[in-house]
Amino acid sequence: MAAVHGQLGEDDGVPFPFQHAVDALRGARVRSEVRIEEVTAPRRLASYAYALEATVVADGEELADGRVVLLHEPAGHDAWHGTFRLVTLARADLEPEMAGDPLLPEVSWSWLTGALAAHGADHGEPSGTVSRASSHFFGGLADRPDETRIELRASWSPRERPGGTIDVAAHLAAWCDLLCTFAGLPPAEGPDASLRGTAGVVPLPKRRT
Repeated sequence: MAAVHGQLGEDDGVPFPFQHAVDALRGARVRSEVRIEEVTAPRRLASYAYALEATVVADGEELADGRVVLLHEPAGHDAWHGTFRLVTLARADLEPEMAGDPLLPEVSWSWLTGALAAHGADHGEPSGTVSRASSHFFGGLADRPDETRIELRASWSPRERPGGTIDVAAHLAAWCDLLCTFAGLPPAEGPDASLRGTAGVVPLPKRRT
């Protein structure tokens, strides 16, 4: 298992609920097709933030990628209705027959809500957008086939347990399943199949240009 170096500690002045959530993310098990690494979290979004990037890789090919950011405001945030917020991005290239489906945005959103429900990731205040971007090539690039990319941006508030902690591992597992669905992979099999394979946070492979 490959782990992210560096740990949050009480000497850093980090609130225990946030420290607990970050440690849980660092120790979470994910599907073997998902490669995750810790990245610099965006500033100014909250008092505390932690970010991960992921790529879905199958047969040596990158099929989908995204980012998830955990935000924490110890005093709470009116719009979140709590002290935690998860902000995510998922994106992938689409097959031509799927790109034109008028129901694709609704279906894509249902992949997120369904994954959260399947993992028991209790949450509230969900919001987000689903976008499609098409590229058509001309001139010296005219021999390239048209491309369509889907992108889902979403955020939601994990429900807090007594003590102010959250089951962040369930939310990460749901997000990884969302990425795998975007990548066109079949659902994991068995009650614990989504947790099989690579454990912990591992480095991303070199991206293709």
